[in-house]
Amino acid sequence: MEDSPAWEPEGWGSSGGWPAPRGARAGPSLSSVLNELPSAASLRYRGPGVLPWGALEEDEDGERNIQPLAEAAEKDLEEPPPSRKLPWPMQARRAHRQSHARDQMARGSRSRVANWALLLRRSREKIREGLHNLKPWGWTLKRIGGQFGVGTESYFLLLRFLLFLNVLASVLKVCMTLLPTWLDGGPTDPPGPGTSSSCGSYNPRPQGLITFPSQLFNLLSGEGFLEWSPLFYGFYPPRPRLAVTYLCSTFAIGLLSLLLILHRSVPGLKQTLLAESGVLTSYSHRVFSAWDFGLCGDVHVQLRRRLIRFELQVELEEADVRRRAAVRTLGQQARVWLVRVLLNLLVVALLGAAFYGIYWAAVSTVELKKWPLVNQMPLLGLAVDYLPPIFISVVNLVLPPVFKLIAPLEGYTRSHQIVLILLRTVFLRLASLLVLLLTLWEQITCGGNAEDEKCKPCGYSYKDLPCWETRLGQEMYKLLLFDLLTGLAVMLLIQFPRKMFCGLCPGALGRLGTQEFQVPDEVLGLIYAQTVVWVGSFFCPLLPLLNTAKFLLLFYLKKFVLFSTCSPASRTFRASTANFFFPMVLLLGLAISAVPVLYSIFLIPPSKLCGPFRGKSSIWAQIPEFISRLPQITQNFLFFLGTQAFAVPLLLISSILMVYTLALANSYGRLISELKRQIETEAQNKVFLAQRAVALSSANGAL
Repeated sequence: MEDSPAWEPEGWGSSGGWPAPRGARAGPSLSSVLNELPSAASLRYRGPGVLPWGALEEDEDGERNIQPLAEAAEKDLEEPPPSRKLPWPMQARRAHRQSHARDQMARGSRSRVANWALLLRRSREKIREGLHNLKPWGWTLKRIGGQFGVGTESYFLLLRFLLFLNVLASVLKVCMTLLPTWLDGGPTDPPGPGTSSSCGSYNPRPQGLITFPSQLFNLLSGEGFLEWSPLFYGFYPPRPRLAVTYLCSTFAIGLLSLLLILHRSVPGLKQTLLAESGVLTSYSHRVFSAWDFGLCGDVHVQLRRRLIRFELQVELEEADVRRRAAVRTLGQQARVWLVRVLLNLLVVALLGAAFYGIYWAAVSTVELKKWPLVNQMPLLGLAVDYLPPIFISVVNLVLPPVFKLIAPLEGYTRSHQIVLILLRTVFLRLASLLVLLLTLWEQITCGGNAEDEKCKPCGYSYKDLPCWETRLGQEMYKLLLFDLLTGLAVMLLIQFPRKMFCGLCPGALGRLGTQEFQVPDEVLGLIYAQTVVWVGSFFCPLLPLLNTAKFLLLFYLKKFVLFSTCSPASRTFRASTANFFFPMVLLLGLAISAVPVLYSIFLIPPSKLCGPFRGKSSIWAQIPEFISRLPQITQNFLFFLGTQAFAVPLLLISSILMVYTLALANSYGRLISELKRQIETEAQNKVFLAQRAVALSSANGAL
């Protein structure tokens, strides 16, 4: 009989805690065994920069041994693993196999073109990875998501996206408006006090001595020295090429914003469809498939645990609401619908009162400016100028909390409550902006009456608004500026004092100092500010640049407020709701902003005394004039794009592609349904076999 193998106190592999038999020392090490685990495969999926098992050993001098990392990285670079052994989705495996086949073909071929194509493809992949790693505030957003939930993180993700949009818009405006103005002779001087025409006179710069308080009031209202500056429409001279680039910059910003928002909303749509179908909302997915085995460090582990906890909390809350809704009787269901109808009537009444108040404020501003007392007191005049923004801000501060109190009474799930609050708040904010714009357009066009004495000579109210485009730009400028000042005032005068004073008190009064981050209100504030920028970018070309500075300041201020005064939300919502619904509301804001801008471009005559389109019958009239100076071939091609010979085939092709896409989607849907039924059948088979096995084992035990 053989003796038992002797045991030594040294550890096996890198564990350092489990003894190993002497005979087993010639076998595989623990590191090589652990590297075969699926978790190690998930580490290799993250790239050669992740340490493999056994790479965290330390040398005798205490320094980390990086030799396994270097060997693993060199091996991955020299010979990539087969696609079937990679823990990737099928699409990623297929792309990897095709890329590997192209690389082998390029290596086997001695063609210089193939080698250059290989080098170009690898460079493009490295550039794409570098751009992905250049996204700012990545660690901050992970920390926010882990500590406060995906809803709060979605706000900061949207803020970063809008900041990127405004940076692009600012670059376009500078390159297409400012640079052509200075490269083509520089700006012109403002009209003098004696300059007049059949459409009146326009003197943007005040005469005489200007005091410092007057300069400060001009800075806040956009008048005085700012009125004739690159900030507003009236500053730019009437030059044909500048007029074309000025108009094209507006269309380019709108088209670029539309494409980027659609690109951002597509992944959110996929997540929303999966979430609604129940595929990704099961508890088994959260428990067994949500963990990331590539995490290193206690901080990342804790953040991931918090994210999973928030997601489970959302699922439990919504499951409880659905369970209570399923057991309602007919009378209870009728009572719930009656309550919902009454609450919606209350919401409609509140919105109607708010819109009427905004209309009254916009109309009263013109009347109040005629008072002698207002003209004599600059501070009172500034308050009158800011009367519409003040009223809009008060309405936006008062009504959203009321909507928040109403939503839980309607008996919806948390996600549906968030959607309802967002819909009502976005309707309030965007419709209030539309009411203000409609009031201003009524003043500009004399209520749409072209035969009115004020509008008949020039097509607009030239006596009250000699440069109506600049006036609209000033209104958007004041809305943006007052929105920033309101946010700063709320943070400095309400949130921080509440945290300081209540934090010194014990008990329930002390808990009042900690507040939750209101995601719907904050998100709608961003969308409202961006809609103001989209509307005002035509009349105030540098408004995207100002909004870029505002969003940059807002990010750091909101982050400081979040970590200083806020606690994690007691009730959260799904990430799919944020990732899809927020871009959809942003698209709604873009669509609403396009209406007044297009109406101004096509239907309202431009001002005769300011701007690059002065003297034209309409702003769009500059485009046909510019096309008429192009070569004949280019003119024929552009005019062909507007004929039925081009539109009808394009419509037919689009219809065919749409029908094909719908048919393909329906076929995929039927296939998915069939696979789901097969999965359910397999689950039932397993339950049946398990029950039979238990029954047979019980019978054998009884025998």
